[in-house]
Amino acid sequence: MKPRSVTLEDVATAAGVSYQTVSRVLNHSVQVAEKTRSKVEAAMVELNYVPNRVAQQLAGKYSRTLGLATSDLALLAPAQIASAIQHRATSLGYRLVIAMAGSNEGENAVHELLAQRVDALLINLPLTSSSASRIAAQAAPLPTLFLDIAEDATVAACQFSAEAGARQAAEHLLSLGHRDIALLNGPQESVAAAARHQTWLKVLGEQQLTPHSEVYGDWSAGSGYRAMLSLADRTLPTAVLVANDQMALGVLRALHRAGLRVPDDVSVVGYDDTAESAWYEPPLTTIRQDMTLLGERSVSWLVQALTQQESLPAMPPFTPELVVRETTAAPVGEAGESARLRALKELHNLAEI
Repeated sequence: MKPRSVTLEDVATAAGVSYQTVSRVLNHSVQVAEKTRSKVEAAMVELNYVPNRVAQQLAGKYSRTLGLATSDLALLAPAQIASAIQHRATSLGYRLVIAMAGSNEGENAVHELLAQRVDALLINLPLTSSSASRIAAQAAPLPTLFLDIAEDATVAACQFSAEAGARQAAEHLLSLGHRDIALLNGPQESVAAAARHQTWLKVLGEQQLTPHSEVYGDWSAGSGYRAMLSLADRTLPTAVLVANDQMALGVLRALHRAGLRVPDDVSVVGYDDTAESAWYEPPLTTIRQDMTLLGERSVSWLVQALTQQESLPAMPPFTPELVVRETTAAPVGEAGESARLRALKELHNLAEI
């Protein structure tokens, strides 16, 4: 015979309280004394009680569940954000359901989360303003917060200013004396990558400069490696602006294999300051976006929207921070050009393998 599931009545009997008190504990009511709450929680653990979320949802109650639609968690930045969201949600008594989505799959991921009757939505997908507005309308009246959209979007957002971060990166290289700067952009469909790219072009243009070259990657280290090899048929830049840290790792690998020294021969600037970037060899100069802050603030905003049940003011974008480590320095003079030419030939050989 199938064993009988533990019920609220069983927990109430074991804890010596009423059914209603157990229900209040499950719903995190402030009307329950701490001593009583501890007794009930201990009884739940002892009986291995599992709340019936489906029954709660069908009864029209809040499930205390947040939904996160995110891009591939194999990428470090989305994974760190998801981790921060998970920790913050748990600390506030909420569970998190995650749906991963590839390119053009955002609405499918949102529908999957809505089918699970989540109370609110976090959307960490690269979306245009029109796509974000359409998703927000589909999710209404659930509170919905976007983490990767154009800064002029009219929906609620929690994100870092791509323009401020990209400007700091470009101006750092210019201040060191670099004028021959290559751009390694993120995927062309990414809103954040496009914003960084446009700002780089704007800052260079302010100095009457154009990029040495422009190549694209898919955020992965492998794509950064291949992008750097693709420059083999051109002159070498003195510096590379890279749209994220993982691609910068691939750039460092390609330069090392070509016999180039970073930053003596080529300077490299990443973006995101993921946890590993300080441990690259050499440690990566990058733009810090505090993923923990982003995750915590986004969950706090959603929970406040749920508990207050009213519109909250928009959050201004956070300002990223330039972190200078060991991959940037002033460009080499003419004495280093012979070594750079040898390295360019080696890049060409690697690209043909």
